[in-house]
Amino acid sequence: MYTFSSKLKTFSIILMALGLLGIGYGFLSAPKNIQEVEKILEADGHGSHGAAHGEAAEASHTTAEHHEGAVASYEEHKGAEHAEVSASKEKEEHLNHVLHQLQNKPWSALYVACIFFLLLSMGVLAFYAIQHVAQAGWSPVLFRVMQGITAYLPVGSLIFFIILVLCGLHFNHIFVWLGEGVTDPKNANYDAIIAGKSGYLNFPFWIVRAAVFLLGWNLYNYATRKNCLAQDDANDDLNYKKNFKQTAGFLVFFIVSESIMSWDWIMSFDPHWFSTLFGWYVFASFFVSGITAIALVTVYLKSKGYLDFVNTSHIHDLAKFMFGISIFWTYLWFSQFMLIWYANIPEEVTYFITRIQLYNLPFFGAVVMNFVFPLLILINTDFKRLNWIIVMAGVVILLGHYVDFFNMIMPGTVGDKWFIGVPEIASILFFLGLFIFVVFTALTKAPLLAKRNPFIEESKHFHY
Repeated sequence: MYTFSSKLKTFSIILMALGLLGIGYGFLSAPKNIQEVEKILEADGHGSHGAAHGEAAEASHTTAEHHEGAVASYEEHKGAEHAEVSASKEKEEHLNHVLHQLQNKPWSALYVACIFFLLLSMGVLAFYAIQHVAQAGWSPVLFRVMQGITAYLPVGSLIFFIILVLCGLHFNHIFVWLGEGVTDPKNANYDAIIAGKSGYLNFPFWIVRAAVFLLGWNLYNYATRKNCLAQDDANDDLNYKKNFKQTAGFLVFFIVSESIMSWDWIMSFDPHWFSTLFGWYVFASFFVSGITAIALVTVYLKSKGYLDFVNTSHIHDLAKFMFGISIFWTYLWFSQFMLIWYANIPEEVTYFITRIQLYNLPFFGAVVMNFVFPLLILINTDFKRLNWIIVMAGVVILLGHYVDFFNMIMPGTVGDKWFIGVPEIASILFFLGLFIFVVFTALTKAPLLAKRNPFIEESKHFHY
C-alpha cells in the first residue's frame, strides 16, 4: 500500500494556500469602474486606442471652442457639438469594453486552470477505458495509477460546474453569448449571429448538457473503480466482464460528449467562429496531457520504492504514447490552421489572425513545446527508458498544453489585455496542489496492483 508522504502532502497544501491568496488578489485588484481603467491604461502605456479616442474628443472640443469664438452658423455649431458627444460616447464604450476584459482576466485564468486539470483527468479516464476495452496486455499494472489520477474527476467537476453556473448568473462576462440583450433585436447589444445560434447556445440547455456530461463521466469513473476493486477479491471474472461492457458503452458516450463539450466550454468563447476539427483537436490536447500525467506519477512512485512490478518497458510504452499523440495533436493543429488560413474566409481566418497578432509568443510557443520538443527528445528509443528524460519531456508537454488551452480561451475573453501574471500563476498553483492532494490521497486507498485482472501476469512480465 502506498503511503502519502508528509512532505508531498505539505507541499500540495502550500500550493493550494498560495494559489488561493493569488486568486483572491487577482479578483481584488481587478478594476471596478472606468476611472480605474483609465489610470491602468495611463500607467501601463497601453492606452493608445483609448488615447486616440481621447485625442479625437479633445480635437472636437477645440473645434467647438473655435466655433464659439468665431462667427459660425448654427448648423456648424451643432455639428461640432454632436462630434464631441459622439467621440465622448465612443471613448466611454471603449473603456467599458476594456473594463470587462480586465475584470474577465482573473475569471479566465481560473477557468483555464480548472478546465485543464479537469480534462487532464478525463484524458486518463479515456486512456484507461481504451486500454480496458482493447484488452491490452501491457497496461493492467498501471490501472491503479490511472484510477488514482481519475479520483480528481469528481472534485474538478464540482468546481468547474460551479464556475459555469456563476457564468450563467452574470458574475463575469467571459461568455459573450451569455451577455444581456445579445439575442434581443431591440437591444443595443444585439448580435445577429449569436441570436441565430440561441436555440443551442442558451443557458438552460447549456448547463443541462454540462450536468449530463459531468455526471456521466463521474458515474463511469465510480463504477469502473468499484468493479476493479471487487475483482481483487472475486473467485471469477464476472466483475471484469461487467467492467468491459460498461467501458464499451462509456466510450460511445465519451466520443459524443467530448465533441459537444469542446463546443460548449471552449469554442463558444468565439461564437462567430467554428471548426469541424475542434473536438478532435481538444481531445488530442487533453489526451496526451493525461498520458503524460500517468507517466510522471508512475516515475515518481517507482522512485519512492513502489511499483516494483513496473519495468522500463512499461515506461517506454507510455513514452511512445506521449510521442505519438503529440504528433497527432500537431497534425490536427496544422490541419485546422492550414485549411482555414488557405481558404482565407474573413469570418474564419480572424480566429488565427487574432492569435498570431496578439498572442504570437504563446501561439507559436505551444507548437514548439508540444511538437518540436517531444519530437527531438522522445523520437529516440533509448531516451524513452530514462526517467529523467520522461520527467523533463512530461513537464514541458504539460506546460505546453496549458498554454494551448490558454490560447483557445483567453483571446475570446480578455482580448489583447493578456499577460501571465498573478491570477494565472496562482490558478495553476491552486489546481496543481489540489490535484496532487486528491490523487495521492486516492492512491493510499487501495493496493497499487489490480491482482485479479485476467491480464495481470502478462502485464507484469511485459518486455519490449
